[in-house]
Amino acid sequence: MKKFKTTLIALLLVVATTGLAADGKPGIKTRVVGKGQPVIMIPGLTCDGAVWDSTIEAMGDGYQFHVMTLPGFAGNAPLENIEEGFFSQVQALVLDYIDKNKIQNPIIIGHSLGGFMALNIAIERPDLPKKMVIVDSLPFLTAIQMPGATVESAKGFAGSMKAQMMAGANQTREQRATYQKMIVQTMMKSPEHIKIATEWGVDSDVATVAQSMYEMYTTDIREDLNKIKAPTLVLGAWIAYKQYGATRENTMANYKGQYAKLNGVQVDLTDEGNHFIMWDDPEFFNSWLKKFL
Repeated sequence: MKKFKTTLIALLLVVATTGLAADGKPGIKTRVVGKGQPVIMIPGLTCDGAVWDSTIEAMGDGYQFHVMTLPGFAGNAPLENIEEGFFSQVQALVLDYIDKNKIQNPIIIGHSLGGFMALNIAIERPDLPKKMVIVDSLPFLTAIQMPGATVESAKGFAGSMKAQMMAGANQTREQRATYQKMIVQTMMKSPEHIKIATEWGVDSDVATVAQSMYEMYTTDIREDLNKIKAPTLVLGAWIAYKQYGATRENTMANYKGQYAKLNGVQVDLTDEGNHFIMWDDPEFFNSWLKKFL
């Protein structure tokens, strides 16, 4: 009954949706829900904007949510020239959407890849966001796995990873589903969510996934974080990596180290959730949202 009610409310409040840019080319698919303070919601790698549905319900009235699904993810058409750069092109599309719709000082919430994109947007346009919420995302992803890594040293590893991912384009849908499920079940706990995220992954464009991951692993924006003016909340996760030696203390130290140049940033970690914090630990996640926003 609750699920039906949530779906009905969403349908009643949707005022816009598009998967194409103004020129008819592939773009960002956006669903607009509610009225009030604008909130730009950017999902992570391969995810549909529906990943934010439970968050929207928890935040309630007083917000206008602009829920995005990025090009190439979850069945949305990919960019025509992905090799020219995923982030540069998609960030331009996000900013173009904000400007054309005259959205003033939005709150920006981004998960994983979406959080990385939100940080880049705030670096490029410091006066744009009112506040930001970054969900389990880092300004230099490689350094969390390889301390001391540089952009140059990351290129070999990232290039090999990209090539391996591109090889997956020749797999059958069933083979891709098996691989996707193996990956996403380390990132979330609920079997229902694992099934949903697996389907989104299989429906995503392989070249887009490979290129976007390559760019994330070979881009370090830590030194540029001091350009961001918006109050920022960073929520991270660590429990899934406990078997590899992660503790709350060393994970918090890593997060605070990466965000050291971001003035006034607030950082906290869930002790219950995996990478999809909003799904795995909604009490922690939603209480922080209400307190911060």
